[in-house]
Amino acid sequence: MVDRARRGGQFGLAEVSGPSMVPTLLHGDRLLVRYGAPVRPGAVVVLRHPFQQDLLVVKRAVERRPGGWWVLGDNPYNETGDSTDYGTVPEELVLATAVLRLRPLPAGGQRSLRARLSWAVSALRPLRADSSASRRLRAR
Repeated sequence: MVDRARRGGQFGLAEVSGPSMVPTLLHGDRLLVRYGAPVRPGAVVVLRHPFQQDLLVVKRAVERRPGGWWVLGDNPYNETGDSTDYGTVPEELVLATAVLRLRPLPAGGQRSLRARLSWAVSALRPLRADSSASRRLRAR
């Protein structure tokens, strides 16, 4: 995950890298994030990795536990780090909540008008706290 804003600003942009949040987020997706926003169970959040604090990651905040947030990726087949590896994430390491996802225009040559319209309809999606995802992930 590449951060394009600092904590001092209200909103920022981030770029997703890797498959840990598939199918919700894909590699290359851009996120509009809000720094300092309250975190709710089911929200997609940007956080500092607890063991590599120069590394920013995107995960879903599943539930609040003593000591911070339990976070998991949406992709059950991906074995990248989440709270199953590093435990509860302290509150101060959760930097921002994702508000919108922007899927970039697919690379390639000429595309039909229908393909471009289909992309336009699906490219911009609000990211709300998904309590059903929180319950599903808690069961993992």
